[in-house]
Amino acid sequence: MNYLTHQLLIQEEIEAFVQNLNKAKNLWEDGKLTAGSHASKVKNNLQLNKGSEISKKLSHLIKKKLLSNSLIKSFALPKTIHGIMFTKSLNNMHYGRHIDNPFMSSGRSDLSFTISLTDKNKYNGGELIIEEMNSEKEFKLNAGEIVIYPSTYLHSVKEIKNGERLVCVGWIESYVKSIEEREYLFDLDAGAKGLLAKNGRSDELDLIFKSYSNLLRLLGN
Repeated sequence: MNYLTHQLLIQEEIEAFVQNLNKAKNLWEDGKLTAGSHASKVKNNLQLNKGSEISKKLSHLIKKKLLSNSLIKSFALPKTIHGIMFTKSLNNMHYGRHIDNPFMSSGRSDLSFTISLTDKNKYNGGELIIEEMNSEKEFKLNAGEIVIYPSTYLHSVKEIKNGERLVCVGWIESYVKSIEEREYLFDLDAGAKGLLAKNGRSDELDLIFKSYSNLLRLLGN
């Protein structure tokens, strides 16, 4: 499974994030300032100043939420969560087709994520488009929902026709670089945990957990 969507934030957390971001009216700046040379040509949005105290505080809270979520940890095997920023898209804004930089000052980008802080019914347009070899997937998230996907894919955000799209984005450097190897480990971990919940502990299940741990040790970096 190359993508993961999951409800990360509860309503109270979403409201707190939005209230804090709305107070930071003077800290929103042109999104091109942090884009790479290619992405800057197609990026048209606003982002919260990454050096501001409110950005650092909210980024820390997002990182804690990600690292405390067992499903996300199993899927992404995060070594480092980095580059977290908050972006805003208003009418006629968009982010054209691009690929994320493989290496950033904050870490390697194996996985990208978007967390919506706005309900999908509050704006028109603004769908996240992720391209695979012969197809593309379209995501429009509920408030508090996250999508995690490989940074190796071309992606874009459609133009906002009406309303406001407020999201948190960032990157994950995984202990396992390979998309396929992460998928094998995720399936093995999910299957073992399912068997444990259904049947309890057994000698056979101990062997599965042993194999998972040793595969992660072998494939990790």
